[in-house]
Amino acid sequence: MMTTVGLTGGIGSGKTTIANLFASQFSIPIYIADTKAKELIAQKDSLQKEIKSLLGEQAFVDGKYNTAFVAGIVFSDQTKLEALNQLIHPYVQEDFLQWKQNQHSPYVIKESAILFESGSYKDCDYIITVTAPLEERIRRVILRDKIDRKTIEKRIKNQWNDENKIKLSTFVIDNRDFDRNLDKIQTIHCKIMEMIDENAEN
Repeated sequence: MMTTVGLTGGIGSGKTTIANLFASQFSIPIYIADTKAKELIAQKDSLQKEIKSLLGEQAFVDGKYNTAFVAGIVFSDQTKLEALNQLIHPYVQEDFLQWKQNQHSPYVIKESAILFESGSYKDCDYIITVTAPLEERIRRVILRDKIDRKTIEKRIKNQWNDENKIKLSTFVIDNRDFDRNLDKIQTIHCKIMEMIDENAEN
C-alpha cells in the first residue's frame, strides 16, 4: 500500500508552495484537495443537491457555486461549516483514492487546508504541518486574495490552531524563511523514505 503524507497549514501559511517543492524537487505526486473539492462541487449533481439542502438554493447561481454566499454563512456558523465539510469530504476521499491508485512513487502528498478539520488526517501515514506567524499569514492572504482582514480572521478562527495541529504532526515546517525551505523538505523527504524502507522490512 502506497504511503500517504498529509500536508496542511492555516490559511496563508504557504502550504501549496511547500507542496510544489516536493513535486519539483523529488517528483512526488501532489493531490490538492481544496482545488479538487471545487471541481467535484461543479461536477457532482448529488453533491450540489446536498449543499442546497444544507445552505439553500442560493448556494448555486445559474448552476455555479456561489462561493461568496456560502462563505458568508459557514464562516459565521461553525456548525454549518462542519456540516458542509462532512458533505464534501467523502467525495474528495473517494476521488483521492482513485487518483492514488494511478500514481507510481514511494509516497504521495495530499495537501488540504482542512486535513484535521475534515478528519482525513486519520487516513494519512505521516503529516506535515506548515506554520508561519499570524501577521505574515494575514499579509500574504490580503495580497493574494484581495480580501479584507476581518474576513481572513473569520476563516482563521474556524481552522484548528497550529498548536493542536503540531501535536498530531510528524513534521513541522516553519515557513517564515523561504530560502531555507529546500533544505527543510530535503530532510523531510529523506526521513520519509527511511521510514518507508523500515516499514517494508518489518
